[in-house]
Amino acid sequence: MKFWQKSLIALSVALAAHGAWAQEFRLGFVNTQRILRDAEPAKAAQRKIEGEFGKRDKELQDMAAKLKSLNERMERDAAVTNETERGRRQREFAELEKEFQRKQREFREDLNQRQNEEVQQLIDRANRIIKQIAETEKYDLIVQDAVFWSPRIDITEKVLRALSTVK
Repeated sequence: MKFWQKSLIALSVALAAHGAWAQEFRLGFVNTQRILRDAEPAKAAQRKIEGEFGKRDKELQDMAAKLKSLNERMERDAAVTNETERGRRQREFAELEKEFQRKQREFREDLNQRQNEEVQQLIDRANRIIKQIAETEKYDLIVQDAVFWSPRIDITEKVLRALSTVK
């Protein structure tokens, strides 16, 4: 990270020192977060993931409801249930809770992996498009993610449009 900061500072100094060259220098900016949020392929990937994981999510919700129901029934019937039956219900509840936690953990891991795969594909596509824009429009430098940028150099909308049309 410090290498890039030093490089940008050196570039800025070089630009200031060479006024004529600096006037020809083309700088662009791309807001990566906006790409990940607003690009049509990002929205399509989110819908695809929801479709892939919807059934498992529903199963987890049903399992959570069953756990809640079992717990409420154990609490409600505690006074009238003998010790043996109470112990059996507690073991059943503990086993179901352990299985729920395992399935929930696996679900989160699988979901995160799929989301990361889709995000990486989108980033790769966006980077190819950014490179094409840089080459065709003769940009010298395109920066992604900055603390401040002028709308004058923001090419995010061009990238979004290109992502929507290119497969």
